[in-house]
Amino acid sequence: MEIKWLGHAAFELSTSKGKVLIDPFLTNNPMAPVKAEDLKEVKVIVVTHDHFDHLGDAVDIAKRTGAKVVAVPELASSLSGVDTVAINMGSYVEVEGVRVALVQAFHTCSRGFPAGCIVNDGFVTVYHAGDTSLFGDMKLIGEVYRPDVALLPIGGYYTMGPKEAAVAVSLIKPKVVIPMHYATFPVLVKSPDEFLEEVKKRAPEVKAVVLKPGEVYQLP
Repeated sequence: MEIKWLGHAAFELSTSKGKVLIDPFLTNNPMAPVKAEDLKEVKVIVVTHDHFDHLGDAVDIAKRTGAKVVAVPELASSLSGVDTVAINMGSYVEVEGVRVALVQAFHTCSRGFPAGCIVNDGFVTVYHAGDTSLFGDMKLIGEVYRPDVALLPIGGYYTMGPKEAAVAVSLIKPKVVIPMHYATFPVLVKSPDEFLEEVKKRAPEVKAVVLKPGEVYQLP
């Protein structure tokens, strides 16, 4: 699997089953390395919650590519003109050959509940935490789903900050962690440096990978 950071909380997963987008906020995203119209052949789009910087361009991309949009029922039912998969938090559901699960996140939203997501293509498991604060059941997410890669917000103000995110790493115990949701807006943490230092102290066995927008991490 190849994991490309599209800036903020947006990721493109090139899986063995096709491309999966998570929270594709590209238009008006100052960190976005591509435009929404550049994304093609997308099979699945997962939206963790309805805030503008996560729902983003999901509907436009889905209409153009025919991708299925996975979201909690209340959010899914509000999206018109696209094929939605209205799952709730609980367990894996197969969508276009990829297994997707929604898990809890502690945040706010207007439609339904905020979530994190697990994506598994039969070979690699990725946990995208969405917008969330630190919570103890991240340990259960790690134990149940055993993610190879965790994508965690570190920006503070709206989500975990660097210290809290490093504690999350110690609970989840992924093989690799990639920080996200920082430096996009003025109120957010500007650099991953503090997070990297905290991970070294709290979970030295976990590999921390910092991507620039547009960069790809390929799992060995």
